[in-house]
Amino acid sequence: RLPVPKLEDTIRRYLNAQKPLLNDDQFRKTEELAHHFGKGIGRELHEQLVAQDNQNKHTSYITGPWFDMYLKAREPLVLNFNPFMSFNPDPKSEYNDQLIRATNMTVSALRFMKTFRAGYLEPEVFHLNPEKSDTEIFKKIIRFVPSSLSWFGAYMVNAYPLDMSQYFRLFNSTRLPKLDRDELYTDEKAKHLLVLRNGNFYVFDVIDRDGNMLKPSEIQAHLKYILSDNSPAPAFPLGYLSTEDRDIWALLRKNLMDNGNEEALQKVDSAVFCLSLDDFPIKDFVHLSHTMLHGDGANRWYDKSFNLIITKDGTAGINFEHSWGDGVAVLRFQNEVFKDSTKAPAVSPQSQPASVDSSRAVQKLDFKLNDALKAGITKAKQKFDASVEALSLNMIQFHEGGKDLLKQKKVSPDAVAQLAFQMAFLRQYNQTVATYESCSTAAFKHGRTETIRPASIHTKRCSEAFVKELSKHSTEELQKLIVECSKYHGRLTKEAAMGQGFDRHLFGLRYLALSKGIALPDLYQDQAYTQLNHNIISTSTLSSPAVQLGGFGPVVSDGFGVGYQVHDDWIGCNVSSYPARNGKEYLQCIYKSLEDIFNVLKGKKISS
Repeated sequence: RLPVPKLEDTIRRYLNAQKPLLNDDQFRKTEELAHHFGKGIGRELHEQLVAQDNQNKHTSYITGPWFDMYLKAREPLVLNFNPFMSFNPDPKSEYNDQLIRATNMTVSALRFMKTFRAGYLEPEVFHLNPEKSDTEIFKKIIRFVPSSLSWFGAYMVNAYPLDMSQYFRLFNSTRLPKLDRDELYTDEKAKHLLVLRNGNFYVFDVIDRDGNMLKPSEIQAHLKYILSDNSPAPAFPLGYLSTEDRDIWALLRKNLMDNGNEEALQKVDSAVFCLSLDDFPIKDFVHLSHTMLHGDGANRWYDKSFNLIITKDGTAGINFEHSWGDGVAVLRFQNEVFKDSTKAPAVSPQSQPASVDSSRAVQKLDFKLNDALKAGITKAKQKFDASVEALSLNMIQFHEGGKDLLKQKKVSPDAVAQLAFQMAFLRQYNQTVATYESCSTAAFKHGRTETIRPASIHTKRCSEAFVKELSKHSTEELQKLIVECSKYHGRLTKEAAMGQGFDRHLFGLRYLALSKGIALPDLYQDQAYTQLNHNIISTSTLSSPAVQLGGFGPVVSDGFGVGYQVHDDWIGCNVSSYPARNGKEYLQCIYKSLEDIFNVLKGKKISS
C-alpha cells in the first residue's frame, strides 16, 4: 500500500524544495508557517488522513483526491492535459503503409485487450536484479505460488510487482463532460471500433458474437473502405466539441442528446478505442509533435481513453486522456502493440483484404445539428485554432554523449538532464523557478504519481558556478558540484518512487481540509506555496524501444513543457511553450548546458 509519509518528513522536504526559490526573508516566513502547520492544524489533518487511510485498505489515500483533481478541472483536455507518445517506424519500411500499419496495430491492440481480459497478460514487474528475477525459471516457480504470497516471493529476489488497476480503462472508455465534474465511462460489452477520417466518424465491429476477433483481412477491408471513402469533410466537425472548456462542452453535449444523437454518441463513447487516420504525411519531428499533441481538432476525439493516430505515411502515435491513468499503463500498451505488430504482423504488404461487403459492415455516424450546436462547434474551432496558434514546439538532439558515458562517470543520467534544464533557465532568465518531474508510484496499490522537485540548493549552486562564476572554479570543483547534484537527485527520485515525496501528502491534507469545510490553513495561503505549485518547468521522461518521442503542453501560460529521453549515446528534448516564453532559445541554452556538463565530466576546460 502507498504509505502516508510522516508529517515532519513532509515539512522538511517541503522546505528543502522552497529554499532555492526564496530569498532569506521569504524563506523565514514560509518556514514559520510550515512549523506552525506541523504543530497545529496540519497535525490534526494528518491524523485524520491516516485514520481514513486505515479504513480504506482497498485503495490509496491519493486515489480519490487525484481523480477529483483531474475530473473537476474545467480547462480543455487538449494541450492542457492530454500528452502524446509517438511510435518508432516499423523497421521494415514497406510495412509503414497507412492501411497495413493501421490494420496491424488495430489487430495487436485487440490481441492485447483480449489477453488482458482473459487474465493472461504478463504482470508488470520492476526488476532491480533482472538476472535473477526476469527469468523463465522464476516465472515458472512464482506461477504456482498463491497470489496472496507471490508478491513476497518476488520481493525476495528484488522484483517489484507494479499496480495494474488502471489498465481496464484503456478500452471501451471515455471521459464524459459533466457540469462541475466529469465522469469516466466504460462499457466492456461494446464490440466496435471508432475510426475518424477527414472529420467523419465511422464504426464497425471488431469482435464477433462469440467474443472472437474479426479476421485481420476483414479489418483491413473495412479500413480500406474508409480510406477510399470520398465523402466531404463535415461543414461542422463534431471533434471540435471535445476541445472545448468542460462546462461548455457538457451543456452542448446535453443539447446533442436532446437533439436525437444519443445512439451515435453512445457508439462514440463505448467504442473499443478511437483510430484517427490523417490524410497527410509527416514532414519532420516538429510537425510530428504538433500532429500527435493536437492535430487539426476535427479528426480526434480527445475524451476517449486514447486515440491511435496514423498518418498517410504510416507514422503512428498515441494521444491519451490523463484522468484515468498515467504514462506507465499507456507505455506498456504501446510497447506490446509495437512489438507484436512489428514481430508478428497480422497482414503484410502482399495481403489481400477479404472480399466482404464493407458498405454494410461499416456505419458512418450521422449527427443531427441545430443552430445552437453549429454555433457551438464554430466557437470551439475558433478557440482551438487560437490556442494552437499560440503554441510553439521545438526540439533538439544532443549527440555528444548519453546514458553510457554518464554511467561510466558515475553520475545519474536523469540528474544531468534535469541539471541542464536548471542551468539553461538560469542562463536565459537569470532565476531559479518551480520545477516538476513526474515519478510513478505504481509500486503501490492504486499508486499514481509523485513529484520530484529537481530545483534544489545543489542545482542552484552548480548552475550559478557554470553560468556566472566560471572563472572562479577549477574543472575538478565543477565535477564535484555535478556529483553532488546527482547524489541529491538520486535521493529525491528514490524517495518519490517509494511514496516519500511531499507534494501528494500536502495535496491530500489540503483536499481533506476543503472536504471537511475547514478554513484553508495558512500554509496553503502562503505566496510561496502558490509559487511552488505554479510549475514553470514541467518535465517528464520515458524511454522505450517502441517510442520515438513524447510531449505535452506547458502546464502554465508562462511555462515550458519538457519531454525528454536519455538514450545510450544521445539525448532528445522536446519543448512546448506559449508567447510568454521563448522555447527555441531555452533549447539552445539546454544544448549549451549539456555541452558544458559533458565537457567538464570529460575533464575539459570550458568557456562561458
